[in-house]
Amino acid sequence: MKKRTLTRRDFIKAAAIAPLAGGLVVSGLRASGPLKTPAAEAKSRVVLIRNLEVMDGNKKQKPEVVQQMLDEAMAALFGEKDAASAWNRIIKPSDTVGIKTNTWNYLPTGPAVEQALKNRVLGAGVPASRIGLNDRGILSDPLFTNATALLNARPARTHYWSGMGSCLKNMIMFSPKPSGYHGDTCADLATLWSLPEIKGKVRLNVLVMMTPLFHGIGPNSFSEAYIWPYRGLIVGQDPVAVDAVGLRILEAKRREFFEEDKPLQPPAHHIRYADTRHHLGHADPAMIELIKLGSSEGVLI
Repeated sequence: MKKRTLTRRDFIKAAAIAPLAGGLVVSGLRASGPLKTPAAEAKSRVVLIRNLEVMDGNKKQKPEVVQQMLDEAMAALFGEKDAASAWNRIIKPSDTVGIKTNTWNYLPTGPAVEQALKNRVLGAGVPASRIGLNDRGILSDPLFTNATALLNARPARTHYWSGMGSCLKNMIMFSPKPSGYHGDTCADLATLWSLPEIKGKVRLNVLVMMTPLFHGIGPNSFSEAYIWPYRGLIVGQDPVAVDAVGLRILEAKRREFFEEDKPLQPPAHHIRYADTRHHLGHADPAMIELIKLGSSEGVLI
């Protein structure tokens, strides 16, 4: 018998059905457990959206443009006609939703992205009293400890311990001992996603690429010389695939800036290991369906 090859139509049909089949699916892994299924070989869809008008002259994000970008990305991610239909796929009125942000002083997630996410959770019917927004205090926040759904949003930047501050790493504050994940330059950050407070609850990952930090030396290193106005968001359900796309952009910017191949030090190998060692999602570009929206000027990938 001739082996049937999956077509793009097959994949889109499967992607549309999966979130309705009884739980979140990330790269073929159901939220209920780590058991791999044949669908694990399906590509992970990731949306990269950019808008050159998203920031003003002071690099301050314009909330209305950020909201528009997120809405367009969500519709494309889920193949829906509008953002509301996409959000209804992943958030229900009965949910308690924690929005995991990042408050690093030099490069926070930012209020525009945070509010854009909260607006659409409210629009999905969740009352404000059941929506939390937090970073370092999540273990003492009942809106997170009792959450049925999590949204994960943070900026992309180089990182002294892990090579890259990523969506995978953003969940480290769910651990009472974050330093316990620093071994081998944070190689096994993916194991965080098996913690009961996280497992099966993350409905969306947003890697903020407005002004990414592409180079740093030492702990908490930050320099205006090493950020640039990329003006983008990377959105997806697979945190590994989202981070892998962000890492490619940082690496491309480093080659452009230094005019040579200059790998991150330490390497951000936690992203690759999240795929090859822990099977949380896809890091291989060949297994990522990347949808690019908006400006292609300086897109780098």
